[in-house]
Amino acid sequence: MRHEIVMPQMGESITTGTITKWHKAVGDTIELDEILLEISTDKVESEIPAPVGGRIEELLYKEGDTVDVQKLIAVIEDDPASAGAPKAAAVAAPATEAKTAAPNAVAQASAPAAPAPMAEAHDDDRFYTPLVKAMAREAGVPISELANLKGSGAAGRVNKADFEAYIAGGRKGGAPSVAPASTASKAPSAPQSFVPAYSKGERVEIVPMDNMRKAIAKNMQMSKLTSPHVNSIDEVDMTNLVKFRESFKKQFEKEEGFALTYTHFILYALVQALKEFPIVNSSLDGDNIIYKKDINLGCAVAVPGNGLVVPVIKGADNLNIRGIARALDVLVRKAKSKKLTMDDMTGGTYTFTNNGSFGILAATPVILQPQVAIFCVGTIAKRPIVTKDDAIAIRQMMYATHTYDHRIIDGEVGSKFLRHVVNTLQTMDPAGLF
Repeated sequence: MRHEIVMPQMGESITTGTITKWHKAVGDTIELDEILLEISTDKVESEIPAPVGGRIEELLYKEGDTVDVQKLIAVIEDDPASAGAPKAAAVAAPATEAKTAAPNAVAQASAPAAPAPMAEAHDDDRFYTPLVKAMAREAGVPISELANLKGSGAAGRVNKADFEAYIAGGRKGGAPSVAPASTASKAPSAPQSFVPAYSKGERVEIVPMDNMRKAIAKNMQMSKLTSPHVNSIDEVDMTNLVKFRESFKKQFEKEEGFALTYTHFILYALVQALKEFPIVNSSLDGDNIIYKKDINLGCAVAVPGNGLVVPVIKGADNLNIRGIARALDVLVRKAKSKKLTMDDMTGGTYTFTNNGSFGILAATPVILQPQVAIFCVGTIAKRPIVTKDDAIAIRQMMYATHTYDHRIIDGEVGSKFLRHVVNTLQTMDPAGLF
């Protein structure tokens, strides 16, 4: 059977990838989950495993070629006896010829399968190879049922043997069976664009979007069409934390080798709230709610000249504040040196973004699908505040926004979650956390 491999999308705003190394040549055999190639983007460098075992029939691009995501890049035949002669010409051809050959290769293949990503994301934020997905369909097992199934493949990926063992064991050890999403729950199609009217010679300039901006526009529109966004906004008195950080930051940097920031305290407070309100750490699969047992915090990181990336702190619920700070520092360093991997960028269950670093008071962010909420803070600024005893004091204040999917989170829960975060930040004993 012919398996078509496409360039995977390794991040929300990433639209192209550069093939830095092929680990196999045309005619070679490859095992399931064995590394097929290495890919580099402006934000991520990653090794890509084979979704199936078999023989390499075609490699459509050379090392050094930059390819759009979802473009066909290779073909693996899992039944070499039925395969034709290897087609190596496309690899030897110049990049422009290879790009022309790719669609032709699809058109000329007998009964070609629809191009599929190397590993497709589902609502449980895990990745499954086309082989596992096909086996699940044949066995009548929804992909969401495999959410808690421990994989033995690369990076914990569920492979053929894992799935067969799961079936043989009576489907024990996975998540509760969930019905596939109904067609009625699918996001509505995008509305028709309204083109502004302008006449020839009018003082306008037309600039086509680059690929990154197109991807961002598509993802943001999809999120808005999928989730009815609601925003709860509150202010946080950060005065005590500001005083503590000023007194402790030099010692912390000496001990850890990096700066103590307010983000570390906010992430810690978010973890406490997510433990209290697990529905905020969930996702939707049709009419079913998938509760995530692990808290994996995505944290938006601005990379100068390269936009925004959202690496993920895995298992944040098992870390103290110092552990969260260390994990974030590793991800930030990798982001700025373009060393983030696919694993660093996937699996998030809740996202935090800090607009305060740009001097902004407040913002209402867009939810990162398939998550159901996102948290945003603004800058910390001194303001006169009326205290409980009706005195006026100068306090260090910060606005916080909790944006959530109103399909699953009501205003009561969304607002209580925000108040939990606010109370944690205002009442915590920071000295006792270190």
